[in-house]
Amino acid sequence: MLPLDGITVVALEQAVAAPFATRQLADLGARVIKVERPGTGDFARGYDETVRGMSSHFVWLNRNKESIALDVKRAADAAVLRRLLARADVFVQNLAPGAAERLGLDAEELVAAHPRLVVCGISGYGTGGPYAHAKAYDLLVQCEAGAMSLTGTPREPARIGIPVADIAAGMYAYTGILTALYERERTGRGGAFEVSMLEALGEWMGYPAYFTRYGGTTPPRSGAEHAAIAPYGPYRAADGGRVFLGVQNEREWAAFCAQVLQLPKLAADPRFDRNSARVAHREELRQRIEERFARLPAEEIERRLAGARIAHARLRDVAEFTAHPQLAARDRWRTVDSPVGPLDALLPPVTVAGREPRMDRIPALDEDREHILAELDATERKTELDATERQTDGNR
Repeated sequence: MLPLDGITVVALEQAVAAPFATRQLADLGARVIKVERPGTGDFARGYDETVRGMSSHFVWLNRNKESIALDVKRAADAAVLRRLLARADVFVQNLAPGAAERLGLDAEELVAAHPRLVVCGISGYGTGGPYAHAKAYDLLVQCEAGAMSLTGTPREPARIGIPVADIAAGMYAYTGILTALYERERTGRGGAFEVSMLEALGEWMGYPAYFTRYGGTTPPRSGAEHAAIAPYGPYRAADGGRVFLGVQNEREWAAFCAQVLQLPKLAADPRFDRNSARVAHREELRQRIEERFARLPAEEIERRLAGARIAHARLRDVAEFTAHPQLAARDRWRTVDSPVGPLDALLPPVTVAGREPRMDRIPALDEDREHILAELDATERKTELDATERQTDGNR
């Protein structure tokens, strides 16, 4: 039995943020009923066709779910959604600003009608304020949160290569839902909360925000290096390879100088004897390191780093990551079913001994309509029958 067995989530969701949150719940055993647009479905279904004709985003975010297509602007389909919500534990939506309220899905009204329901709304900028009705995509929120100002080279900013604003919002929605369900166990009541992409990514911007607000300067864009730590990043070896390393403290710095560079006196050089000095003299430091590395192949540098217990890594591309020996050794891949056949999928990152996460199919659009509607009808007939029996018993 998984922790969220018996929990039903109704998700009026699209793109990344909300589907990311609900997939985490589904992995833990929750039943997630995904409400999609008739005809096209979640527009993330059409982002690309790289997974045997399916979208890579959709495959990533939508295993373990059921799909029903509803035009919630039509009275009949809106009534089906209401019937689903009456039996749900959680409702998640990330519609355009104001759309939920226009559809009669105001969070406070839903909780008033269904006191045990947990309602989560995900938006770009939150309710209220001058940006409340602005459209928000991951790129735009990366810009507004300052994340892009930190990413890239000194000459050019760059978008972070994965949708970090969406993922941040999805993770806080997920933890917020778990918290609300835990609170419901104590109080018997659900509740409503919201998560904005700007504020979620803003939490991840904590270090540069404090650095800037109290230091008076913004951390500079530093490519693969670290704006506040040195040595940290890629260094060229004699064979053309690049070794990525990070020195975190003065003990490691001394070991790096003595065992890797074999220049023990360099550790006490006043230009480099503490981290802030090394950052201030970054280019001189790089020159000294690469002078030594120019005599050594990458494999020998990595051997010395390992011997000195200095953190280091190999730069892998995405294909190499999917074939990573650590993932294979830890048996992190499973197979999930989909409309295009079996697909490989990584296990969720939280590992519990003796528990196998749920790794069920990725649904086709509207695949579960008949089952869901039949189940609603059967449940309502049973409720009516139970009510009739209770009334009969009361009249005896």
